[in-house]
Parts: sequence; structure tokens; C-alpha cells
Amino acid sequence: MKVNILAENLQKKLSFVNHAISIRNDLPILLNILIEAEGNKIKLSSTDLEIGIQTTLPADVLEEGGTTVPARPFTELINSLPNEAITLETEDRLLKVTSKKTKSSFQTIPKEDFPKLFEEKGELLADIPFLSLKRDCSMVVFSASTDTTRPALSGILMRKEESGFIFVATDGYRLSLKHLTSNGLKGEDQSIIVPARVFREVLSMKEDAENIQIYVSKGSNQVIFEQNDTLLVGRLIEAEYPNYQRIIPSDHASHVVFDREELLRAVKICSIFAREAANIIKLSLRKTSIIVSSHTPSVGENMVETDAQLTGEENEIAFNARYLLDVLSNVPASEMVFEMTGPLNPGVFKIKDDESFLHLIMPIRVQE
Repeated sequence: MKVNILAENLQKKLSFVNHAISIRNDLPILLNILIEAEGNKIKLSSTDLEIGIQTTLPADVLEEGGTTVPARPFTELINSLPNEAITLETEDRLLKVTSKKTKSSFQTIPKEDFPKLFEEKGELLADIPFLSLKRDCSMVVFSASTDTTRPALSGILMRKEESGFIFVATDGYRLSLKHLTSNGLKGEDQSIIVPARVFREVLSMKEDAENIQIYVSKGSNQVIFEQNDTLLVGRLIEAEYPNYQRIIPSDHASHVVFDREELLRAVKICSIFAREAANIIKLSLRKTSIIVSSHTPSVGENMVETDAQLTGEENEIAFNARYLLDVLSNVPASEMVFEMTGPLNPGVFKIKDDESFLHLIMPIRVQE
């Protein structure tokens, strides 16, 4: 293999490809990036066997071929080079990297040892605007569990229906639900559970494409997100998703409209005092305000009053501060709605005049 390529072009691609490299992996080949040169392009691939990334970029290919190279040092070297043409060339078991003033060589592992990312793309599930998917996923993904002992909760339920998708994520203490309306859907209605990590990587993909394609391969149990010349591959979670609909309240006693940024600031202030008291923050709903408060015997107490408009009963409820910060930070809305029935029942956050989003948090029992 022998290739001439601009260092800047390679730098841009390597930053994302490295997301699928795990430094804790015991298999040396998984610490490497696969580089393949063919036609007038080179293809970069990486995987940790949970996710895989593949991307292509234009290059002057003088000799076709491929090899694998240690990801971290190779990336660090390329990122250290100025924006000029460089040459990548294999010789024996080495990959030589040459620029105007530098010469480097890396030990390689044959490309035949690198695991195949996927056998086939599978069925096209959707061809939808990327910015819509990115916006909607960011409002859901933070609610997924990081505990893999309950596999279903570490993923996002992606249910395709006639009018679009429903995304659901929960860790057992909170739940996010978002409807994405789209006419770019293909095939039959179905439900899949996609690892939350895959969606987090989708959120970090570049916005140089208007649309993103989603493929599902039932044979290999994989999902593939394709954006222009980049593929993100993940393995679907085979588990039964909990019946989330039964925990969503059908009515409420209190309905309050508030400014999201104002309440976010209040929660941030009170979270300073809540850290030493199990991170508990209390919301007191009044006719024209929400009073946010926290109390720690060893530190002190704090109270912040925010403007709001209440319909129904005045009420009080307590939550984990981190859960409040997560939902208020990830919803791109100026005005939101909070609904509750009592201090021991789930509280529900919505976007004002928008039925497509719902976020539920289980309350904390507070001793008076």
C-alpha cells in the first residue's frame, strides 16, 4: 500500500474513528485501526466488538492494499503534523509515515486479523433528517441506564410506527419519551433496542449531511447508521423492554408552566447545598412560583424562588438534583410544564404546547 493524503483530512476522520478504540481491550488487533486503500480513497475502520466505525476519505492511491496500525500513537503523530501532504506506505511489517521533515514507522498487524464490522447493511429502516434525529435523541439518551446487568435498560427502545419513531429510555428511576415524526420511513412497523452508547456516538457524528440512513440486519442482529461516507455499527440488545406505558400518569392534580432556564439556574444553585444531603432538592409549587430548596444540617440551607403559573393544587415534591439537572439541560425549549398528583407519585415534565415529549422522574420520600 502506498498513499498520498493531506494530514488535515486524515486528522478530521481519525478523531471519530478513535471512539471505537478501547484501551482496556486484551486483544491487540482491537487497539489498531484498519487502513485500506482502493481506487481513489482510503477506508479507516475501528471496533471494540460492541460498536464499529468505518469512514472513507479521498486520497491519491499509488498502490492498493491495507494494514492495521496502533490507533493511539498513529493518531497522535498525525495530529502533530502540519497541514501538508504525507505519504503512508507499507514495507514488510511496517507502516511508514513520511512528510516533508519527518519520517516515522509503526509496527503493524495484518489486515486479515481485523474482525469484519458487518456482513450486510440489512433492511433500510429510515432515511430521515440528521438534525431531527440528533435533537430528539439528545432529549432521551441521558435517561438510559449505565448498568449493563439489566441489558434492556442500557438501551433505547426505538419503535417505528406509521407516522414516525418513538424513542424511550429509562433507568428505573426516570423515563424519557420522544416522538419523531417523519415521512422517510421504510418497511414494516417494528421495535428494536439500540445500545445507548450507539446513540451517544450518533450525537457526535458531524453535521455535513442533511439525512442519515438507518439499517437493521436481523440476520446479524445489528443496526447501522450511515451518514455520507461514515458508518456506525452497533449490536442490537436482545431483551424485552419493560412496559413503560403503565407508569405514565393519566391525570394530575397540579399543572405548572415555568421558564426552563430560570428553573435550571435555581436547581444549580440549590444543588451546591444538596450534595451533602443525598443530593435531594425540593420543589414547592405555589400559585405564581416554584420554590426550589435544599437543606443540609452540616452546611446550611438554600431557597430560590422562580416565576411560574400554577393550575390546580399547590403541592410539594422532592427529586434527585442530578435528574433535574439532566432533563432541564437537555431539552431545547424556553417554556416547560411540570405535572404531579402527590409527593409520592412520579412527576412529569413536558414541553409547553408540544405533546411529542415526556420526561418522568420518581420522587424521593422526605422526612419532615
